[in-house]
This record gives sequence, C-alpha cells and structure tokens, in this order.
Amino acid sequence: MTGQGAAPPPLRAEDALFLDFDGTLAGLQDDPDTVFLASGMDTVLETIGGRLDGALAILSGRDAGDLARRVPGGLWRIGNHGLIPLAPDTQPPKARAAAPDAVRHAIERISAMFHGTRVETKGPVLALHYRQAPDFAEEIGVALADAGLSAEGYRIQHGKFVFEAKPEDANKGRALARMMQDAPFSGRRPVMIGDDTTDEDAFRTANDLGGLTIKVGAGDTVAQYRLKDVEAVHAYLKELAGT
Repeated sequence: MTGQGAAPPPLRAEDALFLDFDGTLAGLQDDPDTVFLASGMDTVLETIGGRLDGALAILSGRDAGDLARRVPGGLWRIGNHGLIPLAPDTQPPKARAAAPDAVRHAIERISAMFHGTRVETKGPVLALHYRQAPDFAEEIGVALADAGLSAEGYRIQHGKFVFEAKPEDANKGRALARMMQDAPFSGRRPVMIGDDTTDEDAFRTANDLGGLTIKVGAGDTVAQYRLKDVEAVHAYLKELAGT
C-alpha cells in the first residue's frame, strides 16, 4: 500500500496522539545529537497535550533518556521503541537492560568491517548507523542477516540509514496497544504520525484499533494519509493547537 495522497483530516479533542520524533517532529541530521525541536514546537506540543487531557505521547526509537532531553517533560515519552515509557514529569531510569553479549559482539564486529559506520547503544537495542557509508547498505544487511541474531530473540529492522537489532518486544505497535489500554489514552481514537519503517508497526496497530495513521514523506506505507515533510507536520499540529 502506498498511502493516500489526500491531506489527513483535522485532529479531534477526543483523539490520542502518538508522534515519532526524528523525521516527524524534527528533521533528520547526519549527527542525531544535533536534532532538537524547532523553536516554539515545545509550546505547541504542550498545548495539544492539554487539549487532549494528556493523551499525547512521543513514541521514539531513541533511548528514553536521550528523548527526555529533547521534548517537554510534561508529556508522555516512550523511548527505546516502546520498551521504556516515561509518564509526565518522571525521570528516565538510571539502569538499563543490555543486549546479550553475543548480539553486541556481532553488531560491533560487523560495524568494524565497514568504514564510516558506528554503533549506538540504546539499552537492549543496538543501532548500526551507516549514513556516512551509504554504499555499504546491501552488504551490511547481508552480514546482519547471516549473524544468527534470532537465536538470541533479536530481529533486525532496517530504517533510514540505520539497521537496528531489537528484542521482539521493542515494537512501536505493541507499545501503542499497551498505552491504549489505560488512561488517559483508553477510549480514544489512536492517531499515529511517523516517517520510518519502525513506525509501520504502530500504523498497523492504530489501523486495527480504528485509528488515524499518517506517513511523513515518500515511500510505501500502510498509513491512511500522508504529510509531505516535517514542516507539514508542524502546520498540521499547530492547527489543533490554535497557534
């Protein structure tokens, strides 16, 4: 499914809103440490959160501690592809589960084979970034497929210039489903906005729950609607915020 070309309908005060961070709320950068919300977007998000009675969550593959430094603390922040949810005004846990040694050694070994790649540790999730070595994408994918990580309960998911080794429960769709079971999200229409392959899991879940799903940018998707880019996302959110 390629996603509809029509603009998405307006958000409603009865919705539960889930937003990816990189490529959705903030533009992608070569160095992810340089990515922050655009000026004024923190206020927009806080305003929307208030209008939705708190039913707004940033659902990201970033580590929860990293994500918490980039979005308002009064919002729900769900990091590590759903593994670490942070309720409003709570701090990230100091301790993190770690990937098994066999997984970590395999990812580090493969990264060492391809100059320009780097490994990011996000608790039990390991990301192999290759934005500085895009020509190696196919070879990296083959090497990871041959690494036998499924024996450790891990799977590989390919995103924008990144391969992520994730435990099975590190899944945005499962995280969205869990959040929809409890207040302030339960009983609302789930709305998911995202741009990457990891967001497709959340799109599927939201669709199954009768929700609204919006893909940012080009590419095949199961989402129902599409927004062109991050700036279009900002405009869409500002309409609900009334700013």
